[in-house]
Amino acid sequence: MALGGSGLPEWGLVTDDLSFLRKQARTQRFTLGAPKEFRVSPDGSRLLYLRAESGFDRRNSLWQLDLRSGSESKVVDAAELLPGEEDLPPEERARRERARETAGGVVGYAVDDAFTVVAFPLSGKLYTTDLRTGATTLLVDGAVVDPRPDPTGTRVAYVGQRQLHVVELGSGADRVVVGEPGEDIAWGLAEFIAAEEMGRVRGYWWAPDGRSLLVERTDRSAVPRWNIADPAQPEAPVNTVAYPAAGTTNVDVSLSFVGLDGSRVDVEPGDWEYLVSAHWSAGGPPLITVQSRDQRRLEVYSVDPQDGSTTLVHTESDPDWVEIVAGVPAWTADGRLVHVSAADGGYRLLVDGEPVTEPGLQVRSVLDVGDEVLFSASDVDSTQIHVYRTVPGSVQRLSTMDGVHIGSGTAVVAVLSSWSLAHSGPEVSVLRDGHPVAKIASYTVDPGIEPNPMWLTVGERGLRAALLLPTGHLPGSGKLPVLLDPYGGPHAQRVLQSRNAFLTSQWLADQGFAVLVTDGRGTPGRGPVWEKEIAGRLAEITLADQVDALHAVAAEYPDLDLDKVAIRGWSYGGYLAALAVLRRPDVFHAAVAGAPVTDWSLYDTHYTERYLGRPQDEPESYERNSLIADAPSLRRALLIVHGLADDNVFVAHALRLSSALLAAGRPHTFLPLAGATHISPQAEEVAENLMLTQVAWIKRELGVVR
Repeated sequence: MALGGSGLPEWGLVTDDLSFLRKQARTQRFTLGAPKEFRVSPDGSRLLYLRAESGFDRRNSLWQLDLRSGSESKVVDAAELLPGEEDLPPEERARRERARETAGGVVGYAVDDAFTVVAFPLSGKLYTTDLRTGATTLLVDGAVVDPRPDPTGTRVAYVGQRQLHVVELGSGADRVVVGEPGEDIAWGLAEFIAAEEMGRVRGYWWAPDGRSLLVERTDRSAVPRWNIADPAQPEAPVNTVAYPAAGTTNVDVSLSFVGLDGSRVDVEPGDWEYLVSAHWSAGGPPLITVQSRDQRRLEVYSVDPQDGSTTLVHTESDPDWVEIVAGVPAWTADGRLVHVSAADGGYRLLVDGEPVTEPGLQVRSVLDVGDEVLFSASDVDSTQIHVYRTVPGSVQRLSTMDGVHIGSGTAVVAVLSSWSLAHSGPEVSVLRDGHPVAKIASYTVDPGIEPNPMWLTVGERGLRAALLLPTGHLPGSGKLPVLLDPYGGPHAQRVLQSRNAFLTSQWLADQGFAVLVTDGRGTPGRGPVWEKEIAGRLAEITLADQVDALHAVAAEYPDLDLDKVAIRGWSYGGYLAALAVLRRPDVFHAAVAGAPVTDWSLYDTHYTERYLGRPQDEPESYERNSLIADAPSLRRALLIVHGLADDNVFVAHALRLSSALLAAGRPHTFLPLAGATHISPQAEEVAENLMLTQVAWIKRELGVVR
């Protein structure tokens, strides 16, 4: 692809004639150009962050804002370092897939404690930038994953060929500090389950003095091997992956302290299955958080680097499962333990065992722990997420306007990326001690659509929902076919007070539908009791809430035509869509099921067993919540869409359901997406035509003539 003089792809310069769908694909859902990944210098005078040059540029560069002068400068120009396409190591491609990262250029970086050196990978190569001089150096010209400077800024660790390396900044000397031969052993890499289900993308942690590291070792030799082939390219090699399906063997995970001199101390093994997180700061000894296989017990241990012995410092248990909260446990700078516990109907922040948040505040994640704590939470209105900090004796909310606020930085210098109904991109502000001191420009593209969701609380359970009607529709002017557009499952929320959350839904409404989006039981933001209603009953609960919301909204808005109801979704939403036409054909007349789970025994251990147990122990639960046995009952229209390269929800799900439907003589449509992974298609012509195909198919099946 040719480059213009600005360093941007030429197609990024001509945008006026783009349709909404193409623009949405090209801008990666209107997120390109938004600053992200903020780091604050120790003295609070500078910020580092990533941002693309425009809302159409997929390459992030590294920027710096001087809070004393207000001047912004580009530290690393990704287009200058890499004018062509990226060539990524397989481990980096897998990491990005797990993180749903579709941008390019500098997508991640790490900095030393004193803010003197930044390390980052670009096209698989390791670069460093001296923040004092601005000089950028190619340090390692090889397959590099997850480079991180040590806290003193004198060396950089990285993973290459499944081994942990350390390279000296002064001399460039590169050595392997720990590694083993063989394809199944890796040091320093987070395993699939950690990255996909637990939010942990790291596999090693520097000691505060930079003299040693705590390193994860993974052995996948006993994990089942699953194969992904590309039928559109039969000459291409099969991609074989280690995939721990429900009830099968997980990756074996252990930890060791590794010295720069090659010494190694293994951490005392324990009776646990999952390594949830690790934390090593100057505030106290290293902490590891582990979970049992059934996830009903979570334990926090301090670890002695000298002999690897562990001491239990905190434990949580729950008859269903213990929810993982990002960012904790951690030590404050003065050695107090910070964690989040389910208590009093919510998730409460505790410091040294004492709750510091009120019961009505649902803590969602801990963003930074230093002298004080920066965290995100929702109050009784789960459609909003705000950023808070602890101050001596109380808690202070930092975000002020309605919306969804993403926080970073520290409790002293915080950065808020605020998404709201008032604007399409984020407003990014910097606060010092709770007071605004700077703004950072965002270059996101105007989508050209203004969503107009009606916020609803419906049914006896107070379900949060949003109804979107065609732009300009007048109540009473005519019946509208209904399209449900949910995710509907755990760990994801659709009904949020952000314009970007409803762009696609409004576009669908403008095609002539009344679009209903509902968050039912199991979705986050409303506390552990609400979330755990789905234990053992994924199908029953999540479908019932969609049906109840539909009927409650239709009773209030008679323009909704209940004789023409369709549902569409992706991933869990795809499962819910297929479930709807299979089990409630009296309500739903057509469904588009994108990348659906159809047989829960084919999905991964950590996610599936949390809700359904192990299939060998709970076979009836798996049959009750899966879709294959329902195939003979299909009597409504079903369109199944699935990426053939999906390594999260394998295409086997769609194929098994399609095979069962064919065997039962039930007509349906199956649309395979060649080369597509679990991330919905990124190529703009494919993304546009896939959506247009869905809309045309739904209208045809509902008998909509306009």
